[in-house]
Amino acid sequence: MRDAGRLAAAIDVLTQIEERHRPVRMALKNWGESARYAGSKDRAFVSGLVLDVLRRRRSLGWRMGDDSVRAVALGALRLLWDWPVERVAEAAGEEPHGPGPLTDAERAALDAPRDLADAPTPVKGDYPDWLDAQLFRVFGEDRAAEGAALSERAPVDLRVNLLKSDPERTLKALASLSAQPTEVLPTALRMPALDPMTRSGAVETIPQFSKGWFEVQDLGSQIAVTAAGEVKGKQVLDLCAGGGGKTLALAAAMGNSGQIYAYDSDARRLADTIRRADRAGVRNLQIRSPVNPDPLKGLEGRMDVVFIDAPCSGTGSWRRHPDTKWRLSPDTLAQRIADQDAVLDAGAPFVKPGGRLVYVTCSVLPEEDEDRVTAFLARTGGFAPRPATDDPKLTQYLTPEGYLRLTPRSAGTDGFFVAVLQKPANGAS
Repeated sequence: MRDAGRLAAAIDVLTQIEERHRPVRMALKNWGESARYAGSKDRAFVSGLVLDVLRRRRSLGWRMGDDSVRAVALGALRLLWDWPVERVAEAAGEEPHGPGPLTDAERAALDAPRDLADAPTPVKGDYPDWLDAQLFRVFGEDRAAEGAALSERAPVDLRVNLLKSDPERTLKALASLSAQPTEVLPTALRMPALDPMTRSGAVETIPQFSKGWFEVQDLGSQIAVTAAGEVKGKQVLDLCAGGGGKTLALAAAMGNSGQIYAYDSDARRLADTIRRADRAGVRNLQIRSPVNPDPLKGLEGRMDVVFIDAPCSGTGSWRRHPDTKWRLSPDTLAQRIADQDAVLDAGAPFVKPGGRLVYVTCSVLPEEDEDRVTAFLARTGGFAPRPATDDPKLTQYLTPEGYLRLTPRSAGTDGFFVAVLQKPANGAS
């Protein structure tokens, strides 16, 4: 495909997302199925442009003076991808595949875009207006900069699976993809953000991936798992296991000792956990499926760690899933808050005396983070906060209450919140 066809395809996908409210993955999948002629570079271009537009659609619309799908797509090529105006014009106007010649207004905007310094704060930060108050609570005057960091492309982070390999061997296996140590966790590796203009290798094509040597997992997610503390030989319940990313990280930290129980309210998601655990060499995992009656029976008061990766708004993962920030609504946020209260209450009875409850969200909103912990402690006796980490490399990210907050701007990770709540040992006052 030429630039014209790729640009037209991206505009079509963006239109499907906006007008039909389709998730970006579904819209891209539908386009790919209808464009069998498109090669891997074409697909990378179209998906890359679509995602970049969704990450920065408000600031692009402001700078172009036009927030239409076409205008922001043209603006992304000029302002984010650094195309010369004439290349943008050629792609737009090429017959019969381009979306149509530039208008005078579009050319003028591409030649001299508006200054973003004059834009309202939510435009600078590329987030919906209604979230400004929530983001002000947590970031204050830095909220535009935090939002902008959440609108950048994300790197690809990997976790070395110590059940199958070690960092040195895994780095050698990934040499063709330029993976590097993160210097934060010894098992965390990082590859730079993928460039949609070039054909980049996929980690799944590395033979050692199929052998279970490593998993794709954001550094922030890996750090959150370390809040469980020393887990070798312990009893651990992952109460919202989902596809199993944190379950596998916990199992690796346990070294196949003790027992880890994985539960999720959606039994279909646990199927992926089983498959991934087999590949990773996990032997201490029990799946507790909701299809069975009383699936968690017998675990009450026995767990050293109850790990709760709570359902949330996903505001911390906007770099990877930028369409979700435009679909998020106050009603959806209210439902997530109710879900978080429910799962905290559900997890508490399984913690044994002296054990810990680890509450994690991939959200940067205080309504889903500190507020939920405060409300839980107010209605539930027997737990006390403790610092979420004592790692000198990470303590700088602790809040005054001892909770851990990570963001792309502060820590170079996705946005995460972690609270550790400990249940006093028997006899403790």
